[in-house]
Amino acid sequence: MSEDTNAKSMSIIVTKGTLDWAYPPFILATTAAAMGLDVTMFFTFYGLVLLKKDLNLKVNPLGNASMEMPMAGMHMAMPNILAAMPGATALTTTMMKNMIKKKGVASIEELRDLAIEADVNMIACQMTMDLFEYKREDMIDGPSVGGAASWVEVATKSDINLYI
Repeated sequence: MSEDTNAKSMSIIVTKGTLDWAYPPFILATTAAAMGLDVTMFFTFYGLVLLKKDLNLKVNPLGNASMEMPMAGMHMAMPNILAAMPGATALTTTMMKNMIKKKGVASIEELRDLAIEADVNMIACQMTMDLFEYKREDMIDGPSVGGAASWVEVATKSDINLYI
């Protein structure tokens, strides 16, 4: 049996644009591509910002009850009351970026470049671009622009469909 007959495919709808939500779709996409799957990522609504040339991703702790950060040898959860205070997002973003760097985790820019190198098909949602008034020149080179039908066409043929 040839490798082509075992080929699988995966589609991912990317809807979140914060630093913590940017990792799962890119890690899954690049891993699947490295394993030989044909991967399509459809970036819509707030996930579309992950295709912008200039990334300024943040971590918002508000309403994220599962957010625990390793501190002083234990895991500390941030109480919602603190998350609502001015500067909390900047603090948690800095903490997360420092932890990513310290642990040697690839940046979103690096994972995005890996996805392009691995021929992951990335589609920027045209409706979302129009809605939020993004121009094609705001986005990185590589992704195509398409509507929901572009994703549906791929999804109906995909073995794995993920919504992140």
